[in-house]
Amino acid sequence: MSASGGTKAIIAALTANLAIAVAKFVAAAFTGSSSMLAEGIHSVADSGNQVLLLIGGKRAARASTKEHPFGYGRERYFYAFVVAVVLFTIGAAFSLYEGWHKISEPTEVASPIWAFGVLIFAIIAEGFSFRTAIKESNAVRGKQSWVAFVRRSKSPELPVILLEDLGALLGLIFALFGVTMAVVTGDGIWDGIGTMMIGVLLAIIAVVLAMETKSLLVGEGASPDVEARIRAALESAPEVERIIHMRTLHLGPEELLVAAKIAVEHNDTAAEVARGIDEAERRIREAEPIARVIYLEPDLDRLRTPAAN
Repeated sequence: MSASGGTKAIIAALTANLAIAVAKFVAAAFTGSSSMLAEGIHSVADSGNQVLLLIGGKRAARASTKEHPFGYGRERYFYAFVVAVVLFTIGAAFSLYEGWHKISEPTEVASPIWAFGVLIFAIIAEGFSFRTAIKESNAVRGKQSWVAFVRRSKSPELPVILLEDLGALLGLIFALFGVTMAVVTGDGIWDGIGTMMIGVLLAIIAVVLAMETKSLLVGEGASPDVEARIRAALESAPEVERIIHMRTLHLGPEELLVAAKIAVEHNDTAAEVARGIDEAERRIREAEPIARVIYLEPDLDRLRTPAAN
């Protein structure tokens, strides 16, 4: 994912959520609806999410130091994990609590026109934000399904924004359902049910994002297609007889570490081996530009080296 694409989606979501949060709180004050209050908290949490993602992207761009020789690229994973675990979970916990409270002590929804107007406005605004996230994701998704893209993407921002915007749209639909049923039936319990539905939705999204970002934070290797390109580039170098073994690790979304032991001819000179390694590194970087840290260890091709007498 390009940094500019991710930033564009984040800013679009942040702008929409700030406007929507204000509108939802105003509607909650006029209507007394717990669904609207939960949705207001949801939008505030979403806005916090986007601020954290922007901070993570800024901090990840710092130059490497002696203490962090491989740089700070994985800070983007850390902040995405914080978004998943803390903010989504807080939003879910508040919504579940507020929904239970409303079901236990139902009250009539006053001035429902405020709720309907704000919810329709919010659905339109979130729709534009979701459209931006889809457009930016399609630019890098390739032929992957949406589920595969969320699970395999090494850049956390777009999957987070996609699930966040999807959750926001579904949450608005749940809130609209709860308020509508409360108005139609005159029973405020429905408002609480809509709020509980929002809480369950946020909890599910929190679990999914936490699992995916945890995997990135712990450390993931290159995707199969990227690894295949690196292998092909390495094996195409004239001095490389074969790859004995190879490991890859993402130091950040756009930075990959490649470590490999390669077999060379037993009668190659040190100068020839050094030139071969330089050429192999050049070919790897040409095939996969994100392979920025490369360590190649030469070894004798023991499968072809003549046995000692």
